[in-house]
Amino acid sequence: MRPYDGEQKAKAIMASLPLIPSYEGTPLVGIARLAAQGESLRQAHDVEYFTLPVRSLLNRCTSARMPFTWTINPYRGCEFACKYCYARYTHEFMEMRHGVDFERKIYVKEHAADLLRQELRHVKPGEEIAIGTATDPYQPAERRYEVTRAILEELARHRGLELGIVTKSNLILRDIHLLQKVAEHNQLFVNLTVTTLNSELARMLEPRAPRPDLRLNTVRKLNESELNAGVICAPVLPGITDSPHDLEALVRATAEAGGKYIYANPLFLKPCSAAVFLPFLEKQFPQLVASYRERFNNRAFLPQAYHKRVSQLLARLRQKHGIRSGRHSQRAHTRPEGEEQLTLF
Repeated sequence: MRPYDGEQKAKAIMASLPLIPSYEGTPLVGIARLAAQGESLRQAHDVEYFTLPVRSLLNRCTSARMPFTWTINPYRGCEFACKYCYARYTHEFMEMRHGVDFERKIYVKEHAADLLRQELRHVKPGEEIAIGTATDPYQPAERRYEVTRAILEELARHRGLELGIVTKSNLILRDIHLLQKVAEHNQLFVNLTVTTLNSELARMLEPRAPRPDLRLNTVRKLNESELNAGVICAPVLPGITDSPHDLEALVRATAEAGGKYIYANPLFLKPCSAAVFLPFLEKQFPQLVASYRERFNNRAFLPQAYHKRVSQLLARLRQKHGIRSGRHSQRAHTRPEGEEQLTLF
């Protein structure tokens, strides 16, 4: 039987769909114009899916805060609808400034594997490629469109790459055999984001993401399959998920799941994120609103003292439960802990 081709399936699904109308008003340029040219795929659960005819898949990271050189995001927008998500600003580039557009208008990047095949020649030895830095590569859209799978199929044809994946989804288990193939000739680390073990709280914070226990079980199964997997506790939310008891429970659960590492990044709050997160806070945690407004007054980042406190606590807990601080000898974990949540690994 012919090997499964995710790219071919994605192309077939996208091939015969009607063009959506262009946005009205001021002429659009760049990514906004490309988004307006997208094709409507389908609509479900108040979520609309569109193609995005991008010109590039592999994006060079120029921020000094980032420990990686290149990023890949198979989708634009994320259906998981995490209340704290910093990446909502990416829809503003498409002239979509309503916060919920990010979670209700999901753009599926076209010809991803073809673009990646052409662009990998620009990657030099030692330059890490991060998959899922802005939107989850295994969000619900991936079940149907399989863009992430097509990307992995292409990566499996190459050698000597340094790769990292960040996800909240147990859907990644679908691709275990493909991930193993990628890892045969490349360095690969898979990071599962877990903010809390409290399923009820997780449902409030991350309405459409898989439960925390499913994510930790994913860590277990990936490591049992001889893949390197660990946990990102990000963001750590002051007064909500940052108690020593809660953080120790997560470190212990990571150790029990065989996680190779765990680290934490405190919340950072861009204006686009605050526009969604603060109303959520007023509804669910009204007693914390004043504190958050003071902490994030005219700033996106928590004070360095808070970062240091979280970092020191995690260091003690890792030592107690026998987990190393990060991916052994890998640059992606040599940065000081407590950096912004955008530095995903």
